[in-house]
Amino acid sequence: MSISNVRTLRSKQFICSFKKLRKVLTFNVKREVHINCHAFNKESDQLPNSGPWNVLFFGTNGFAAESLKTLYNKYDSKIVQCLEVVTLKTAKENAVINIAKEKELTIHYWPLDKAIYNFHIGIVVSFGHLIPSKIINSFPLGMLNVHGSLLPRWRGAAPIIYSLMNGDDQTGVTIMRIKPKKFDIGEIILQKEVNIGEHETLPQLHSKLAKLGAYLLEKTFEDLPGALRSAKPQNEANATYAPKITSKIAIVKWDEMSATNIYNLHRALVGLYPLSTRLGNKTVKLYDVMITHKSIAKKFIEKPPGMVTYDKVSNELIIKCKGAGCISVKRISVQGKSVMTAGDFNNGYIIGKNETYILFS
Repeated sequence: MSISNVRTLRSKQFICSFKKLRKVLTFNVKREVHINCHAFNKESDQLPNSGPWNVLFFGTNGFAAESLKTLYNKYDSKIVQCLEVVTLKTAKENAVINIAKEKELTIHYWPLDKAIYNFHIGIVVSFGHLIPSKIINSFPLGMLNVHGSLLPRWRGAAPIIYSLMNGDDQTGVTIMRIKPKKFDIGEIILQKEVNIGEHETLPQLHSKLAKLGAYLLEKTFEDLPGALRSAKPQNEANATYAPKITSKIAIVKWDEMSATNIYNLHRALVGLYPLSTRLGNKTVKLYDVMITHKSIAKKFIEKPPGMVTYDKVSNELIIKCKGAGCISVKRISVQGKSVMTAGDFNNGYIIGKNETYILFS
């Protein structure tokens, strides 16, 4: 065997040994962390002033997963010594379950049979369930929520959707205390605002706020007792609400909604529901929605809301809205048919019926 081959063999053996050692060390660290989860007792142990903390995390989706990953990364900094997860048991494993299994974290499924007394604090991110008083009170430091709005604006289950739907140009994330019986009414711990882009959609804003929420949670844990002492009450006079949505919210009301209203609704529902309307007795769904230029909309100023015509230059459907504006649609589907281009819809449903325009209702 040549000297070169010997060196290669030894290098491979060293790498293999190093990987085995790293695996053993990682397992031992995680094992120690899991043991520490059961070391704290509310009745007998004195609460530390600066951590490390035992944390029970409540969450379900991708928004929550960003914060969970950030907390997991705090093991090495001596800020978090224990981290376990509470989530929902569903047919398809959610993003929080995936992260918890990847990181070998203990998983509890909601509803909890009883309060767990091994933890200093509970963290709730995009969980969607009211937490009973007995569970909130089981944490010496209480519970905090990472909420995707500038509270008290948009309290409720769908703050990101409502901020887009209402054309807000700013939103943000709030770290707040959890209180029993009502959502999103607790004191504000930390808050940061961000701008909403003119054409920003739900998936884009969701991702941006998830990362911001994880960052603010990390900042909160840098001085957790100090952050809790600085909590300030919300201004109830400024409260607005963002209740849970259903597919009905996607229905366009042409005689009530301006082009801007409809476009904002589209941005708010990207990835959830396409905008929907009616053509006769059939449901129609609209894709790739934009506001048309004023020069195009001006041509249809006298047409009724819901008028649909085809622009062959841009290969788009032009739909008249309330007021002076129009929206454009590049793709469309009619109940019982697959998604088609604007041109195909024109051939089958407009000029195919010997019309220059039709009406959606």
